[in-house]
Amino acid sequence: MDTQLDWSVYENYGNGDAFAQLPVVGGSYGKAAAVCIGNRQCQRTEKGVMCPSFRITHNPVHSTHHRAQTLKAALNGDYGPQPFIGQEVSAAMDLCVGCKGCKRECPNGVDMALLRVEALAQRWRLAGKVPLREWLFAHLPHYLAKYPLICWLSVLRERMPLFAKWGERWLGISAKRPFPRVAKHSFLASLTSETVGDSNGREVALLVDTFSNYFAPETAQATLELLLAGGYRIHIARPIDGKRPLCCGRTFLSNGLVEQARAEARRTVAALFPYAKRCIPIIGLEPSCLLMLRDEYYALGLGEQVDAIGKVAMLLEEFLAREHDAKQLKLTFKLQPDTQVIVHGHCHQKAFGAMKSVRKLLNLVSGLTSEFIESSCCGMAGAFGFEAEHYGPSLLMAELSLLPSVRQANPETWVVANGISCQHQIRDGAQRESMHLAQVLRAALVMPTV
Repeated sequence: MDTQLDWSVYENYGNGDAFAQLPVVGGSYGKAAAVCIGNRQCQRTEKGVMCPSFRITHNPVHSTHHRAQTLKAALNGDYGPQPFIGQEVSAAMDLCVGCKGCKRECPNGVDMALLRVEALAQRWRLAGKVPLREWLFAHLPHYLAKYPLICWLSVLRERMPLFAKWGERWLGISAKRPFPRVAKHSFLASLTSETVGDSNGREVALLVDTFSNYFAPETAQATLELLLAGGYRIHIARPIDGKRPLCCGRTFLSNGLVEQARAEARRTVAALFPYAKRCIPIIGLEPSCLLMLRDEYYALGLGEQVDAIGKVAMLLEEFLAREHDAKQLKLTFKLQPDTQVIVHGHCHQKAFGAMKSVRKLLNLVSGLTSEFIESSCCGMAGAFGFEAEHYGPSLLMAELSLLPSVRQANPETWVVANGISCQHQIRDGAQRESMHLAQVLRAALVMPTV
Protein backbone atom coordinates (compact mmCIF):
# COMPACT_ATOMS: atom_id res chain seq x y z
CA MET A 1 0.00 0.00 0.00
CA ASP A 2 1.35 3.38 -1.06
CA THR A 3 0.50 5.65 1.86
CA GLN A 4 0.41 9.42 1.52
CA LEU A 5 1.49 10.12 5.11
CA ASP A 6 4.65 8.97 6.85
CA TRP A 7 3.76 6.17 9.30
CA SER A 8 7.33 5.07 10.01
CA VAL A 9 6.99 5.93 13.72
CA TYR A 10 4.87 2.76 13.97
CA GLU A 11 7.35 0.62 12.03
CA ASN A 12 8.34 -1.57 14.97
CA TYR A 13 4.91 -1.79 16.58
CA GLY A 14 3.79 -5.36 17.19
CA ASN A 15 6.93 -6.99 15.79
CA GLY A 16 7.28 -10.43 17.37
CA ASP A 17 3.93 -10.11 19.17
CA ALA A 18 1.66 -12.98 18.19
CA PHE A 19 -1.33 -11.14 19.67
CA ALA A 20 -0.80 -7.83 17.86
CA GLN A 21 -3.27 -8.76 15.10
CA LEU A 22 -1.44 -6.76 12.45
CA PRO A 23 -3.26 -6.36 9.12
CA VAL A 24 -2.01 -8.33 6.13
CA VAL A 25 -1.25 -5.19 4.10
CA GLY A 26 -0.82 -1.52 4.91
CA GLY A 27 2.64 -1.67 6.44
CA SER A 28 3.12 0.86 9.22
CA TYR A 29 -0.31 2.36 8.54
CA GLY A 30 -1.85 -0.98 9.39
CA LYS A 31 0.27 -1.12 12.52
CA ALA A 32 -1.04 2.33 13.53
CA ALA A 33 -4.58 0.97 13.29
CA ALA A 34 -3.56 -2.13 15.24
CA VAL A 35 -2.54 0.08 18.19
CA CYS A 36 -6.19 -0.31 19.23
CA ILE A 37 -6.43 -3.47 21.35
CA GLY A 38 -10.11 -3.24 22.20
CA ASN A 39 -9.90 -1.45 25.54
CA ARG A 40 -13.10 0.43 24.61
CA GLN A 41 -12.39 3.49 26.73
CA CYS A 42 -13.78 5.32 23.70
CA GLN A 43 -17.21 3.86 24.49
CA ARG A 44 -17.94 5.85 27.62
CA THR A 45 -19.61 9.11 28.53
CA GLU A 46 -17.70 10.15 31.65
CA LYS A 47 -15.41 13.18 31.81
CA GLY A 48 -13.10 13.74 28.89
CA VAL A 49 -13.20 14.40 25.15
CA MET A 50 -13.18 10.91 23.61
CA CYS A 51 -15.29 10.02 21.70
CA PRO A 52 -17.72 12.80 20.65
CA SER A 53 -19.60 10.68 18.13
CA PHE A 54 -20.13 7.84 20.59
CA ARG A 55 -21.32 10.32 23.21
CA ILE A 56 -24.19 11.50 20.99
CA THR A 57 -25.14 8.12 19.50
CA HIS A 58 -24.26 5.63 22.27
CA ASN A 59 -23.55 3.34 19.34
CA PRO A 60 -20.21 1.45 19.33
CA VAL A 61 -20.22 1.76 15.53
CA HIS A 62 -19.35 5.43 16.03
CA SER A 63 -16.36 4.90 18.31
CA THR A 64 -12.60 4.88 17.88
CA HIS A 65 -12.55 1.12 18.50
CA HIS A 66 -14.96 0.34 15.66
CA ARG A 67 -13.10 2.66 13.29
CA ALA A 68 -9.81 0.92 14.05
CA GLN A 69 -11.41 -2.50 13.59
CA THR A 70 -12.90 -1.38 10.28
CA LEU A 71 -9.52 -0.18 9.02
CA LYS A 72 -7.90 -3.47 9.99
CA ALA A 73 -10.65 -5.41 8.23
CA ALA A 74 -10.21 -3.24 5.14
CA LEU A 75 -6.46 -3.87 5.09
CA ASN A 76 -7.09 -7.59 5.51
CA GLY A 77 -9.16 -7.59 2.32
CA ASP A 78 -12.54 -8.11 3.98
CA TYR A 79 -14.12 -5.33 1.92
CA GLY A 80 -12.63 -6.14 -1.46
CA PRO A 81 -9.58 -4.93 -3.40
CA GLN A 82 -10.41 -1.20 -3.09
CA PRO A 83 -11.87 -0.83 0.41
CA PHE A 84 -11.25 2.89 0.80
CA ILE A 85 -13.90 3.78 -1.76
CA GLY A 86 -16.37 1.35 -0.22
CA GLN A 87 -19.25 2.07 2.11
CA GLU A 88 -17.78 0.30 5.15
CA VAL A 89 -14.79 2.58 5.69
CA SER A 90 -16.76 5.68 4.73
CA ALA A 91 -19.53 4.89 7.23
CA ALA A 92 -17.06 4.15 10.01
CA MET A 93 -15.27 7.47 9.53
CA ASP A 94 -18.40 9.52 8.90
CA LEU A 95 -18.77 11.10 12.37
CA CYS A 96 -15.07 11.31 13.28
CA VAL A 97 -14.38 14.99 13.99
CA GLY A 98 -10.59 14.69 14.33
CA CYS A 99 -10.67 15.83 17.96
CA LYS A 100 -7.43 14.03 18.95
CA GLY A 101 -9.15 12.92 22.16
CA CYS A 102 -8.23 9.30 21.49
CA LYS A 103 -4.56 10.16 21.06
CA ARG A 104 -4.48 11.47 24.63
CA GLU A 105 -7.19 9.49 26.44
CA CYS A 106 -6.95 6.05 24.84
CA PRO A 107 -4.56 3.90 26.94
CA ASN A 108 -2.70 2.98 23.74
CA GLY A 109 -2.88 6.44 22.17
CA VAL A 110 -4.73 5.58 18.96
CA ASP A 111 -4.42 8.55 16.59
CA MET A 112 -7.73 8.14 14.78
CA ALA A 113 -7.70 11.72 13.51
CA LEU A 114 -4.57 10.97 11.47
CA LEU A 115 -5.76 7.48 10.48
CA ARG A 116 -8.89 9.12 9.11
CA VAL A 117 -6.85 11.58 7.03
CA GLU A 118 -4.98 8.72 5.34
CA ALA A 119 -8.23 6.86 4.67
CA LEU A 120 -9.73 10.00 3.14
CA ALA A 121 -6.63 10.62 1.01
CA GLN A 122 -6.77 7.04 -0.26
CA ARG A 123 -10.45 7.50 -1.09
CA TRP A 124 -9.79 10.60 -3.20
CA ARG A 125 -6.84 8.92 -4.93
CA LEU A 126 -8.90 5.89 -5.93
CA ALA A 127 -11.89 8.02 -6.94
CA GLY A 128 -9.64 10.19 -9.10
CA LYS A 129 -11.04 13.46 -7.78
CA VAL A 130 -11.87 15.45 -4.66
CA PRO A 131 -15.52 16.49 -4.18
CA LEU A 132 -16.08 20.19 -4.82
CA ARG A 133 -17.25 20.91 -1.26
CA GLU A 134 -14.13 19.39 0.29
CA TRP A 135 -11.96 21.17 -2.29
CA LEU A 136 -13.53 24.52 -1.42
CA PHE A 137 -13.16 24.03 2.33
CA ALA A 138 -9.55 22.92 1.90
CA HIS A 139 -8.58 25.91 -0.25
CA LEU A 140 -10.10 28.50 2.10
CA PRO A 141 -6.67 30.05 2.96
CA HIS A 142 -5.91 30.53 -0.74
CA TYR A 143 -9.02 32.40 -1.77
CA LEU A 144 -9.10 34.45 1.42
CA ALA A 145 -5.69 35.78 0.35
CA LYS A 146 -6.54 36.10 -3.34
CA TYR A 147 -10.06 37.52 -3.20
CA PRO A 148 -10.40 40.25 -0.53
CA LEU A 149 -14.03 40.91 -1.47
CA ILE A 150 -14.98 37.43 -0.31
CA CYS A 151 -15.93 39.11 2.96
CA TRP A 152 -19.22 40.02 1.26
CA LEU A 153 -20.08 36.38 0.57
CA SER A 154 -21.36 35.71 4.08
CA VAL A 155 -23.40 38.94 3.99
CA LEU A 156 -24.92 38.01 0.63
CA ARG A 157 -25.73 34.51 1.86
CA GLU A 158 -27.52 35.90 4.91
CA ARG A 159 -29.54 38.40 2.89
CA MET A 160 -30.48 35.90 0.19
CA PRO A 161 -31.74 32.65 1.78
CA LEU A 162 -32.15 31.15 -1.68
CA PHE A 163 -28.39 31.46 -2.12
CA ALA A 164 -27.86 29.35 1.01
CA LYS A 165 -30.39 26.78 -0.18
CA TRP A 166 -28.58 26.46 -3.50
CA GLY A 167 -25.36 25.90 -1.58
CA GLU A 168 -26.96 23.05 0.34
CA ARG A 169 -28.46 21.47 -2.75
CA TRP A 170 -25.42 21.66 -5.01
CA LEU A 171 -22.52 21.64 -2.55
CA GLY A 172 -23.88 19.97 0.57
CA ILE A 173 -23.19 23.03 2.76
CA SER A 174 -25.94 23.42 5.35
CA ALA A 175 -28.27 26.34 4.69
CA LYS A 176 -28.94 26.47 8.43
CA ARG A 177 -25.33 27.30 9.26
CA PRO A 178 -24.29 30.96 8.89
CA PHE A 179 -20.87 31.64 7.43
CA PRO A 180 -18.38 33.38 9.71
CA ARG A 181 -17.80 37.03 8.90
CA VAL A 182 -14.48 37.86 7.30
CA ALA A 183 -12.93 41.01 8.77
CA LYS A 184 -12.75 44.03 6.47
CA HIS A 185 -9.03 44.30 7.12
CA SER A 186 -6.79 41.35 7.93
CA PHE A 187 -4.31 41.64 10.77
CA LEU A 188 -1.20 41.06 8.67
CA ALA A 189 -2.27 43.60 6.05
CA SER A 190 -2.43 46.28 8.73
CA LEU A 191 1.18 45.84 9.86
CA THR A 192 3.84 48.17 8.55
CA SER A 193 6.84 46.36 10.02
CA GLU A 194 7.86 42.72 10.35
CA THR A 195 9.71 43.32 13.62
CA VAL A 196 8.31 45.42 16.45
CA GLY A 197 9.00 46.00 20.11
CA ASP A 198 11.97 46.64 22.35
CA SER A 199 15.17 46.27 20.33
CA ASN A 200 16.85 44.93 23.46
CA GLY A 201 13.96 42.67 24.45
CA ARG A 202 13.87 38.88 24.33
CA GLU A 203 12.98 37.71 20.84
CA VAL A 204 9.81 35.82 19.95
CA ALA A 205 8.20 34.96 16.62
CA LEU A 206 4.45 35.40 16.22
CA LEU A 207 2.77 32.98 13.81
CA VAL A 208 -0.61 34.42 12.84
CA ASP A 209 -2.78 31.66 11.41
CA THR A 210 -5.32 32.01 8.61
CA PHE A 211 -8.30 32.14 10.98
CA SER A 212 -6.88 34.74 13.34
CA ASN A 213 -5.65 36.82 10.41
CA TYR A 214 -8.89 36.97 8.44
CA PHE A 215 -11.68 36.19 10.90
CA ALA A 216 -10.37 37.41 14.26
CA PRO A 217 -7.68 40.07 13.77
CA GLU A 218 -8.64 41.45 17.18
CA THR A 219 -7.17 38.31 18.76
CA ALA A 220 -3.86 38.78 16.96
CA GLN A 221 -3.86 42.48 17.87
CA ALA A 222 -4.47 41.70 21.55
CA THR A 223 -1.60 39.21 21.44
CA LEU A 224 0.74 41.73 19.85
CA GLU A 225 -0.12 44.33 22.49
CA LEU A 226 0.46 41.83 25.30
CA LEU A 227 3.88 40.91 23.95
CA LEU A 228 4.80 44.56 23.43
CA ALA A 229 3.79 45.36 27.01
CA GLY A 230 5.91 42.43 28.16
CA GLY A 231 9.01 43.98 26.62
CA TYR A 232 9.54 41.38 23.91
CA ARG A 233 11.01 41.95 20.46
CA ILE A 234 8.43 40.42 18.14
CA HIS A 235 9.13 39.01 14.70
CA ILE A 236 5.99 38.55 12.60
CA ALA A 237 6.41 35.27 10.72
CA ARG A 238 6.20 35.81 6.97
CA PRO A 239 6.74 33.49 3.98
CA ILE A 240 10.17 33.41 2.38
CA ASP A 241 8.66 34.10 -1.04
CA GLY A 242 6.97 37.25 0.26
CA LYS A 243 3.64 36.26 -1.26
CA ARG A 244 0.39 35.21 0.43
CA PRO A 245 0.41 34.71 4.22
CA LEU A 246 1.62 31.50 5.79
CA CYS A 247 -0.85 28.65 6.20
CA CYS A 248 -0.18 25.62 8.39
CA GLY A 249 -2.07 23.32 6.00
CA ARG A 250 -4.79 22.31 8.46
CA THR A 251 -7.71 22.83 6.08
CA PHE A 252 -6.03 20.70 3.43
CA LEU A 253 -5.08 17.92 5.81
CA SER A 254 -8.51 17.70 7.43
CA ASN A 255 -10.08 17.23 4.00
CA GLY A 256 -7.63 14.55 2.88
CA LEU A 257 -5.56 16.68 0.49
CA VAL A 258 -2.22 15.52 1.82
CA GLU A 259 0.06 16.78 -0.95
CA GLN A 260 -1.39 20.27 -0.72
CA ALA A 261 -1.06 20.18 3.07
CA ARG A 262 2.57 19.16 2.65
CA ALA A 263 3.21 22.06 0.29
CA GLU A 264 1.76 24.54 2.79
CA ALA A 265 3.74 22.96 5.60
CA ARG A 266 6.98 23.28 3.62
CA ARG A 267 6.37 27.03 3.21
CA THR A 268 5.75 27.33 6.93
CA VAL A 269 8.80 25.28 7.88
CA ALA A 270 11.02 27.36 5.59
CA ALA A 271 9.75 30.55 7.24
CA LEU A 272 10.00 29.31 10.83
CA PHE A 273 13.23 27.32 10.84
CA PRO A 274 15.48 30.43 11.00
CA TYR A 275 13.80 31.25 14.32
CA ALA A 276 13.86 27.67 15.57
CA LYS A 277 17.58 27.20 14.97
CA ARG A 278 18.17 30.28 17.15
CA CYS A 279 15.83 28.82 19.80
CA ILE A 280 13.42 31.75 19.45
CA PRO A 281 9.95 30.79 20.74
CA ILE A 282 7.32 30.53 18.01
CA ILE A 283 3.95 31.62 19.38
CA GLY A 284 0.59 30.70 17.88
CA LEU A 285 -3.05 31.45 18.66
CA GLU A 286 -5.32 28.87 17.03
CA PRO A 287 -4.78 25.46 18.70
CA SER A 288 -5.54 23.36 15.63
CA CYS A 289 -2.99 25.32 13.59
CA LEU A 290 -0.07 25.83 15.99
CA LEU A 291 -0.19 22.28 17.34
CA MET A 292 0.21 20.87 13.84
CA LEU A 293 3.84 21.95 14.13
CA ARG A 294 4.26 19.56 17.06
CA ASP A 295 2.16 16.74 15.68
CA GLU A 296 1.04 16.20 12.08
CA TYR A 297 4.13 17.87 10.58
CA TYR A 298 6.07 14.75 11.52
CA ALA A 299 3.62 12.62 9.53
CA LEU A 300 4.08 14.89 6.51
CA GLY A 301 7.71 13.75 6.31
CA LEU A 302 9.34 17.18 6.27
CA GLY A 303 12.69 16.23 7.77
CA GLU A 304 14.74 17.23 10.79
CA GLN A 305 13.78 20.90 10.66
CA VAL A 306 10.33 19.95 11.99
CA ASP A 307 11.92 18.60 15.15
CA ALA A 308 13.67 21.92 15.79
CA ILE A 309 10.45 23.87 15.18
CA GLY A 310 8.37 21.53 17.33
CA LYS A 311 10.63 22.16 20.32
CA VAL A 312 10.01 25.93 20.31
CA ALA A 313 6.44 26.11 18.95
CA MET A 314 3.86 26.87 21.62
CA LEU A 315 0.48 28.42 22.12
CA LEU A 316 0.34 31.90 23.64
CA GLU A 317 -0.91 30.51 26.94
CA GLU A 318 1.92 27.97 27.08
CA PHE A 319 4.51 30.65 26.41
CA LEU A 320 3.20 33.10 28.99
CA ALA A 321 2.80 30.36 31.61
CA ARG A 322 6.38 29.26 30.99
CA GLU A 323 7.59 32.84 31.34
CA HIS A 324 5.73 33.14 34.63
CA ASP A 325 7.26 29.92 35.95
CA ALA A 326 10.71 31.23 35.02
CA LYS A 327 9.90 34.53 36.78
CA GLN A 328 10.41 36.40 33.51
CA LEU A 329 6.85 37.56 32.90
CA LYS A 330 6.70 41.35 33.17
CA LEU A 331 2.93 41.63 32.97
CA THR A 332 0.35 42.40 35.67
CA PHE A 333 -3.34 41.65 35.24
CA LYS A 334 -6.30 43.11 37.10
CA LEU A 335 -10.06 43.34 36.48
CA GLN A 336 -13.01 44.68 38.42
CA PRO A 337 -13.74 42.50 41.48
CA ASP A 338 -16.05 39.54 40.86
CA THR A 339 -15.52 39.51 37.10
CA GLN A 340 -16.47 36.02 35.95
CA VAL A 341 -15.44 33.92 32.97
CA ILE A 342 -16.41 30.47 31.79
CA VAL A 343 -13.91 28.60 29.66
CA HIS A 344 -14.36 26.02 26.93
CA GLY A 345 -11.16 24.24 25.99
CA HIS A 346 -10.43 23.42 22.36
CA CYS A 347 -10.08 19.65 21.80
CA HIS A 348 -6.48 20.02 20.68
CA GLN A 349 -5.64 22.18 23.70
CA LYS A 350 -6.86 19.32 25.86
CA ALA A 351 -5.11 16.66 23.79
CA PHE A 352 -1.75 18.41 24.21
CA GLY A 353 -2.19 19.40 27.85
CA ALA A 354 -2.41 23.14 27.24
CA MET A 355 -5.42 23.76 29.48
CA LYS A 356 -3.28 23.85 32.61
CA SER A 357 -1.54 26.91 31.15
CA VAL A 358 -4.92 28.59 30.62
CA ARG A 359 -5.81 27.93 34.27
CA LYS A 360 -2.49 29.29 35.45
CA LEU A 361 -2.85 32.54 33.52
CA LEU A 362 -6.44 33.16 34.57
CA ASN A 363 -5.35 32.67 38.18
CA LEU A 364 -2.91 35.55 37.68
CA VAL A 365 -5.75 37.98 36.95
CA SER A 366 -6.74 39.83 40.11
CA GLY A 367 -10.50 40.13 40.54
CA LEU A 368 -11.29 37.30 38.14
CA THR A 369 -13.20 34.11 38.93
CA SER A 370 -13.04 31.36 36.32
CA GLU A 371 -15.04 28.22 35.71
CA PHE A 372 -14.03 25.54 33.23
CA ILE A 373 -16.80 23.80 31.33
CA GLU A 374 -16.50 20.01 31.44
CA SER A 375 -17.12 19.38 27.77
CA SER A 376 -16.18 17.18 24.85
CA CYS A 377 -15.86 18.55 21.30
CA CYS A 378 -17.90 21.66 20.49
CA GLY A 379 -19.11 19.86 17.37
CA MET A 380 -18.13 22.46 14.81
CA ALA A 381 -14.77 20.77 14.17
CA GLY A 382 -13.66 22.94 11.28
CA ALA A 383 -15.83 22.14 8.27
CA PHE A 384 -17.77 19.32 9.96
CA GLY A 385 -20.51 21.60 11.31
CA PHE A 386 -21.00 23.22 7.90
CA GLU A 387 -21.69 19.94 6.12
CA ALA A 388 -25.42 19.47 5.57
CA GLU A 389 -25.44 15.84 6.67
CA HIS A 390 -23.49 16.69 9.82
CA TYR A 391 -25.32 19.82 10.95
CA GLY A 392 -27.53 17.80 13.31
CA PRO A 393 -24.73 15.73 14.88
CA SER A 394 -22.67 18.91 15.22
CA LEU A 395 -25.35 20.56 17.35
CA LEU A 396 -25.93 17.39 19.37
CA MET A 397 -22.26 17.40 20.36
CA ALA A 398 -22.51 21.04 21.43
CA GLU A 399 -25.69 20.37 23.39
CA LEU A 400 -24.05 17.69 25.54
CA SER A 401 -22.67 20.34 27.89
CA LEU A 402 -21.12 23.32 26.10
CA LEU A 403 -24.21 25.19 24.93
CA PRO A 404 -26.29 24.52 28.07
CA SER A 405 -23.41 25.83 30.21
CA VAL A 406 -23.11 28.99 28.12
CA ARG A 407 -26.85 29.63 28.19
CA GLN A 408 -26.97 29.20 31.96
CA ALA A 409 -24.13 31.66 32.52
CA ASN A 410 -24.89 35.18 33.68
CA PRO A 411 -25.17 37.55 30.69
CA GLU A 412 -22.28 39.57 32.13
CA THR A 413 -20.03 36.52 32.35
CA TRP A 414 -17.29 36.42 29.73
CA VAL A 415 -17.13 33.30 27.58
CA VAL A 416 -13.62 32.17 26.66
CA ALA A 417 -12.91 29.82 23.76
CA ASN A 418 -9.59 29.88 21.93
CA GLY A 419 -10.77 27.99 18.85
CA ILE A 420 -12.40 29.87 15.98
CA SER A 421 -14.69 26.89 15.36
CA CYS A 422 -15.67 26.80 19.03
CA GLN A 423 -16.48 30.52 18.96
CA HIS A 424 -18.63 30.05 15.87
CA GLN A 425 -20.57 27.18 17.44
CA ILE A 426 -21.20 29.19 20.61
CA ARG A 427 -22.42 32.16 18.57
CA ASP A 428 -24.75 30.01 16.48
CA GLY A 429 -26.05 27.76 19.23
CA ALA A 430 -26.24 30.07 22.25
CA GLN A 431 -26.32 33.53 20.64
CA ARG A 432 -23.39 34.57 22.82
CA GLU A 433 -20.11 36.10 21.77
CA SER A 434 -16.92 34.53 23.07
CA MET A 435 -13.32 35.65 23.14
CA HIS A 436 -9.80 34.31 22.97
CA LEU A 437 -7.74 34.20 26.15
CA ALA A 438 -5.49 36.87 24.63
CA GLN A 439 -8.40 39.31 24.68
CA VAL A 440 -9.13 38.60 28.33
CA LEU A 441 -5.51 39.19 29.29
CA ARG A 442 -5.33 42.35 27.19
CA ALA A 443 -8.46 43.71 28.87
CA ALA A 444 -6.95 42.92 32.27
CA LEU A 445 -3.50 44.29 31.49
CA VAL A 446 -2.26 46.90 33.93
CA MET A 447 -0.17 49.33 31.94
CA PRO A 448 2.84 50.74 33.79
CA THR A 449 2.60 54.38 34.78
CA VAL A 450 5.24 56.68 33.37
